[in-house]
Amino acid sequence: MRVLAIGGGGGMGRHAVSLIQSFDAVIEITVADLNETSANSFAAEMNSKVSALGLDVNDSEAMSRAMQNADIVINTSGPFYRFGVPILQAAINEGCNYLDICDDWEPTIEMLKLDQAAKTAGVTAIVGLGASPGLSNMLALIAMQELDEVSSVFTGWDLGGAKPEEESSQEGPNAAMIHGIEQMTGKVQIYRNGAVELASPLAPVPVHYPGIPTFKGYIFGHPEAVTFPHNYPGLTKSINLAHGGDIDSILLKAILALVNWGIVGKERAAKLLTWFEGQRKEEITKKGSKAPPVMYGLAMGTKSSCDATVGVSWVGEATQPGSRYEVGMGSATGVPLACGVKFMSEGRINESGVFSPEAGLIDPKEFLEEVFAQLKNLGKVPSSVLKDNIKISYS
Repeated sequence: MRVLAIGGGGGMGRHAVSLIQSFDAVIEITVADLNETSANSFAAEMNSKVSALGLDVNDSEAMSRAMQNADIVINTSGPFYRFGVPILQAAINEGCNYLDICDDWEPTIEMLKLDQAAKTAGVTAIVGLGASPGLSNMLALIAMQELDEVSSVFTGWDLGGAKPEEESSQEGPNAAMIHGIEQMTGKVQIYRNGAVELASPLAPVPVHYPGIPTFKGYIFGHPEAVTFPHNYPGLTKSINLAHGGDIDSILLKAILALVNWGIVGKERAAKLLTWFEGQRKEEITKKGSKAPPVMYGLAMGTKSSCDATVGVSWVGEATQPGSRYEVGMGSATGVPLACGVKFMSEGRINESGVFSPEAGLIDPKEFLEEVFAQLKNLGKVPSSVLKDNIKISYS
């Protein structure tokens, strides 16, 4: 298999490429990046499978040419509300299978609409196979599978651990920060009371997670909120939430208010937020057993005709602040993407269409086992055993 890694020299993409180069089924990887110098430098650090290509994804003809020699396209070029749809459309046009880490809900809706075009072209596309979305979807799907009927699904994570990677080919405002500003301003789509709803981001929602005190989650615009009802139309509620970090800080609210009032643009706000993050003094405090999970999926419904709630969370030493094991945002996002390439290149994913991670194309436990095995090989977690890394909690 030949892989074209668009944005492969960036903070997320380089983690995926570094792992994909070790897969036997992959014979060639082309790192395509706007910053050709950085892409060449990064490719030179990899093995002989990896080469580099300067590519501006705004140039549709150049992008199509780059895809003509690829079997699989991976896309880590953000922000996805700008680049998600056109890159997937180009991959379908060229008959390339496709994987990305899209974390914006708006383009996710549009990309799912390309399902029939992908089927016609014989293309398999999975959108949002990173950390969140990606791992969060798998955790929530496991929670759903523990119930007989499911009415509501929450996905959530600790914002304090979502720090952008320092090493990247990117110049200018950080794409992750721009994404954050985009999904914390204006209105974001959720699913509530059996209907699509445009809600105010950062509105508080009580989270009744089994075994710990009720805590506040804050609505954060993300694909999980729209893909779960897309795949499971019997749901009445689907919301993505964030907690922790400075999500309730006055300064963050002030920056977001300036954007909502049209006083500051989103890129300027992203720079302000990056500066703010740089000024913070990180407090290393061990999380107790009653603290909100670092990342979780929460399903509510019935089991044996009784009301029931199941939470599935990422646990273990690597999730503790100050741990000698440090997964980081780059590997937490890039490793699942690389595992998707592994499954696809080995023929373990082969149904045509456009899918989100929880659509049923991938067995969630099998996938998480592969992710944690790869993280263990990288020295990012102490154990690859699934029960050491996820915890299932019941009401």
